[in-house]
Amino acid sequence: MLEIGLNDRLQHFKVDLGRLDEAVDLVLATTHKAYPTFDVPFHSRWRHFVVGGVDRWAALADSKNWRDDKERARAEFDLAMTSVLLDAGAGPSWRYCDPLTGASVGRSEGLALASLDMFASGVFSAKADEPLRADATVLQQLTVADLQAGFQVADDNPLVGLEGRISLLRRLGEVASASPQIFARDDTARPGGLFDHLTGIAGPGLIEATAILSELLRQLGPIWPSRITLGRIPLGDCWHHPALKTEDTTSELVPLHKLSQWLSYSLIEPIQRAGLQVRDIDGLTGLAEYRNGGLFVDAGVLVLRDSMDAQREHDVASALVVEWRALTVALLDRLADLVRQRVRLDAVSLPLAKILEGGTWAAGRALAFARRPDGSPPVKVVSDGTVF
Repeated sequence: MLEIGLNDRLQHFKVDLGRLDEAVDLVLATTHKAYPTFDVPFHSRWRHFVVGGVDRWAALADSKNWRDDKERARAEFDLAMTSVLLDAGAGPSWRYCDPLTGASVGRSEGLALASLDMFASGVFSAKADEPLRADATVLQQLTVADLQAGFQVADDNPLVGLEGRISLLRRLGEVASASPQIFARDDTARPGGLFDHLTGIAGPGLIEATAILSELLRQLGPIWPSRITLGRIPLGDCWHHPALKTEDTTSELVPLHKLSQWLSYSLIEPIQRAGLQVRDIDGLTGLAEYRNGGLFVDAGVLVLRDSMDAQREHDVASALVVEWRALTVALLDRLADLVRQRVRLDAVSLPLAKILEGGTWAAGRALAFARRPDGSPPVKVVSDGTVF
């Protein structure tokens, strides 16, 4: 897609690599401000559980007397998987009132805090004496009302995509129940059982990051809406674009898998805490979502051919959105190389997961608020709560 764009043959966007240095400047400035020593953590769901300098999950987990490292890892898988699947964009007006501080928190941070509070209170658990777990039987029975209560949804506090989110969690429960060999190896069926499956396929003391993504795509494939199938397999976050022609059945297909990769990044730290080394983290791509994509549009690297497209709403399956998301993934690699050159670090010392966190996501948000008072992205996407 980027090659076609550089040849000026895309329908909706022009690509101006001359503006990429400006985006690099902003990413570096944003990273240095947040992490002055450049000791940047991975981009993952765990960052959003840090509120006002306090790591809410760490405080909760460290106070519990776990039977072993595996029990904690299963709980962290449960939390990460439910929280990430609930993190498909909140819309500009939704807010979560933090019961501890009274602060009003929106967007991804608000969604994270709400999902953590639901998890901590045992909403997803089938065991009254073990709130810190998510059981397949409970996930299958969740209702929209459960989410409305947990996310404080009201007429004056709407949250987009409620039905899509609850459907994902229900199907997660169904998949876990239907595959006990994967999700119930050492406990009753739960998303966290995937930890035991991953350690079972890992090599001696280590696992590839790409193996985490591969297993998520294989095992959780059925939870995604079946927009496109290939060989009767639902492809999830994969879309058509007419410019990408091949001679086989993958012609015009663009696989992005934003939430699956976001989840892969978020499972790395629990795996590491349990004693496994995770290798080839750069085997995962950047995330095709509106903050990273918005960075390139607002910085002028990507320019809409029709300026009125910035005022219109676009379906997530539209060629314009697919084009934008694919270009975002490719440009993140280009930007990452330039960032590493500037700070004289290699991909092992500064993997893409850290550049995203430092980084592109925060810079994209900052630029959005500088351009638009509500911080909305430069491209308006209609989402059902299962993609962004």
